[in-house]
This record gives sequence, C-alpha cells and structure tokens, in this order.
Amino acid sequence: MPAMMLLWGVALVLATAATTYVLHRKMTYGRGPEPDGVFWDLFGGLVVIAPAILVPTVQWPPAGLIMVFVGIATAAGTLASIRKVERIHAAEPRRRAGFADDAARHESVLEQWRRYELDPAQTIDFPAMTDVRSAETAALTRAMREAEYCKVTAGTDYRAAVERLAHALTDAERAAGVPTSAPR
Repeated sequence: MPAMMLLWGVALVLATAATTYVLHRKMTYGRGPEPDGVFWDLFGGLVVIAPAILVPTVQWPPAGLIMVFVGIATAAGTLASIRKVERIHAAEPRRRAGFADDAARHESVLEQWRRYELDPAQTIDFPAMTDVRSAETAALTRAMREAEYCKVTAGTDYRAAVERLAHALTDAERAAGVPTSAPR
C-alpha cells in the first residue's frame, strides 16, 4: 500500500503541476481563453488527477483526503513558483540592457585583439601581442578568460571584467610598441 500511495502521489503531483502550468499559461498569455482548448487541457489533467485521488481512496479512505491536500498544495506551489519566475523575468530587461552594452564592448575589445592574431601583417609588426611570455600579454589572456567566465556565470561582475580586459589590451599594446594611431 505505501508503494501504491507513492506511485499515485507522484502521478498526482506531476499531473497537477503540469495542468496548473498549462492552464495558467493559456489564461495569462493566450490570445484570450479559448474555451475548447482550456476544456481539453483541464480534461487531460483530470484524467490522471481523478484516478490518482480515487484509487488510493478505495484502498484506504483517509488517503483521499491526503491526496486532495497534496493536489491543492501542488497547484498552489506551482502558481507561487510561476509568479516568482514572472517577477524575475519582469526585472530581466533592466539587467539585459546593461548586459547587452557590456557584451558589445567585450566583443569590440576582442575584435580589436583578433586583428593581432588573424592579420599576418599585425602579427609580424607586433609579435609581443601574441607572445604570452610577455607579462602584459599574459595578463591580457587572463583578462579574456575572466571576462568570458563572468559573461556566462551569474553573480559575477561582468562589467568590471570587461573593463579590466579593455585596460589589459591597452597595456599589452603599449608594451608591444603599438602606436596609438595604429589601425584598430
């Protein structure tokens, strides 16, 4: 009996969470609640939810009460989670705008550095820009790695890492003897 309760409990939680999520999405983000679609989504969920409540109840009557509570708690938890995610996503555009600016600057600095790597004339004229034995070039490669890491890792200061990368490139160019009027 405990295994059966666990099996139906898992089915109940999954079906309730999925049904709640789908119905919330349709009601909130749909082009208006389409009664036919809502009916079939609700019906599909109830095809699993109802047996998950009724079958354990037949075996042990208090199980019905437990399963109803689990279903209600799952629906409430799903809605609370959806609302929390929506709040996070609502704040996202402000963060994304700053991130896009930082990413554009990061790409610009990398493009500037790539010329030394990919242009044979620049590589010949300024070999120190690709020689990591030079302290400034080694610092540049570390700054590149740090900026890439911060770009994909939450909770890091991506803007500061990009700023350090830009300074490291300037320092490496100065150490390599790149004139300030050199094509960039």
